[in-house]
Amino acid sequence: MSQRQIIQGVMALLRPLLLDVVPGVQQTAALALGRLADSSDSLAEAVVKENILPDVVQSVTSHNRFHKKAAAFVLRAVAKHSPELSQAVVDCGGVDALVQCLMEFDPGVKEAAAWALGCVARHNATLSQTVVNAGAVPVLVLCLLEPEMALKRIAASTLSDICKHTPELAHAVVDAGAIPHLAQLILSRDTKLKRQVFSALSQIAKHSASLSEMVAEVGVFPAAMTCLKDPDEYVRKNVTTLMREMVKQTAELSQLVVNCGGLGAVIDYLGDCSGSLRLPGIMMLGYVASHSESLAMAVILSKGVSQLAVCLSEEPEDHIKAATVWSIGQIGQHTPDHAKAVAMANLLPKLLKLYMDASSSEDLQAKSKKALKSILQKCTHLPALEPLLYDAPSKILKHVMCQFSKVLPHDSKARRLFVTSGGLKKVQEIQAEPGSVLQEHINAINSCFPEEIVRYYSPGYSEVLLERLENYQPA
Repeated sequence: MSQRQIIQGVMALLRPLLLDVVPGVQQTAALALGRLADSSDSLAEAVVKENILPDVVQSVTSHNRFHKKAAAFVLRAVAKHSPELSQAVVDCGGVDALVQCLMEFDPGVKEAAAWALGCVARHNATLSQTVVNAGAVPVLVLCLLEPEMALKRIAASTLSDICKHTPELAHAVVDAGAIPHLAQLILSRDTKLKRQVFSALSQIAKHSASLSEMVAEVGVFPAAMTCLKDPDEYVRKNVTTLMREMVKQTAELSQLVVNCGGLGAVIDYLGDCSGSLRLPGIMMLGYVASHSESLAMAVILSKGVSQLAVCLSEEPEDHIKAATVWSIGQIGQHTPDHAKAVAMANLLPKLLKLYMDASSSEDLQAKSKKALKSILQKCTHLPALEPLLYDAPSKILKHVMCQFSKVLPHDSKARRLFVTSGGLKKVQEIQAEPGSVLQEHINAINSCFPEEIVRYYSPGYSEVLLERLENYQPA
């Protein structure tokens, strides 16, 4: 007997038990179906193919609260696996039945129904819209006010799953009055609830500046800052994610977070965690710095550059390195002072190495190149640029040479140092195509020095001198 035949046989045995006259038998059969469907997507598909879901939905209307919980468990177990299976739950009237369960008196039934609705909504915007259209959101918001902690957690989680997809879905949650109720829960002592609350607020704020402003208006900051010291790493991560989603919207929201001490708190957070937990904090610094020179300088003064340098050296994953490189570029792109702060942290050679490393991902190479170019175009701190003369490929070298050609004509001390450090000698060794941008920069640099000094450091000049010596006839 094949596995498929065994599954069909099991389903055929369980289905009539769902309709048994004894409530205990019905409930046990539903729990068995739920556990089977929960264990694998193939068994969940079997529940759908055997047309068992309509019977499950019918049993949700039962007066027995235990049976309602078991039926909601079956619908959740089926819906969690894929959008297609969630659609099967929708098609048999499961969502409407679950919303009715949300209005029950028993908190356990509400919790089971909210959990199942979250499993439907999480897959895509269409399924989330179906949950919204069934009238679930206002009832879920009311569940946030219930005394049972488990129900609060599941309600916040399901609201997060609904509003993550589109701005319209987020507005549906906001219009139901969710933000003030979520904000009141951020200082709860329950760790799992705080995780879900900050996740939901992040999913709302990410869509637009107006939604982020609504989150800010209810006084989430500075209250949320205390949660960056929470013992739970995922609470801290979700707080940082909320800050990232808000600061990326506008300079005003960035300034609000900065004024609340957000930069120092996030930089301390980056020093206390590792891996993917660092990612939202790294990006938050980049978004803040991207808005203006003053905000980027605030990141620098908060020791953000040195912390990003630590992240870049410690993290092995390319996607985290790419985010770090991007943030460094956002900080250094504004003015010579910003670029100098990045250069003084010895980050330019590291960016160059990541760009040239064949093992770096395409995204990391692209972001490293872009960050290097944007920083180099502002950097006038020549001691930091000089090491790049020896390693940089022509695509990067032309930007380095451009900066030398801008600074050297106006700085006699820099010209002297450029000669004594070997920089001028290295410039003479660079092979550039005639008429190229790189050659133009070389010519501009050479014009800053007397002709005999340039000739002295040119390749082959020592041989020319020796030849002149051999041909020299003393008087």
